[in-house]
Order: sequence, then structure tokens, then C-alpha cells
Amino acid sequence: MTVIVTDRGFAPEDWTAPITPLAEDAEDAIALDLPNDTDPASLAGRLECLTMIRVDFPSAADGRGFSIARQLRLMGYTGRLRARGHVIADQYAMARRAGFDEVEISDALAARQPEDQWTFRANWQAHDYQARLRG
Repeated sequence: MTVIVTDRGFAPEDWTAPITPLAEDAEDAIALDLPNDTDPASLAGRLECLTMIRVDFPSAADGRGFSIARQLRLMGYTGRLRARGHVIADQYAMARRAGFDEVEISDALAARQPEDQWTFRANWQAHDYQARLRG
């Protein structure tokens, strides 16, 4: 099972459509699973047809997914963007600033890092060094 993390806290999965792995990409897919080594430019011209993109984070130490999210947003993607995998609570504000709408974590990670650790960072626009310097 998984837990979806949003700015409001933990939520159950509410996505019901299939999510197609990029390797099996079908022209009629409305949601894609991207590995963390995907070149977002390979999706140019298709972004408006995608309702959701889920980017894999195989390790909390691998930040390539943040770059993918940022590039997708700069390319004009406005759909649902989800980080999945080993994203930790300390990275939630960075995930939101990069362009992710939500994070999908395992039940085990949710037990180790309870909801309050994630919601503490839900005011992600205020939790950066520039906001503290301006403070």
C-alpha cells in the first residue's frame, strides 16, 4: 500500500486510471510512470494529452527526479505531477518547489516519518533560505 502526501497531509490513493510505464508507452496513455533517468524532452508534443506523470525516486540521495519535474513544468506541463518512492519529509518542500503536486510514499516510510513531519513542511514557500533571509 501507499500513502499520498499533499500540503494537507496524508491521503489515500485517489487515482483510478492505469499508469503506463514509459517503456510500454502507448499513444492513448493518459498517465505515465517515468524512471529517474528520463529525458523530459522525449515527451515534447505529448504533455497536453497526459493527465498525470509519476516520477520514480529509487533513492532519497538521487535528486534527478527534481530536475525532471522542473523541466516538465518549464515545458508547459500543467497536469498532476507526482513523486514516487524514496522521498523523505525533509525533501517535501524541495519537491513542491520543483513542481510536484504530491508525493507517493510507502506505508513503511509513512510509519517512520509520520504526517506531522510532512505537514511541517507543507508551507513550502516559507521554508527556504531566501524567505528566512528576508524574514
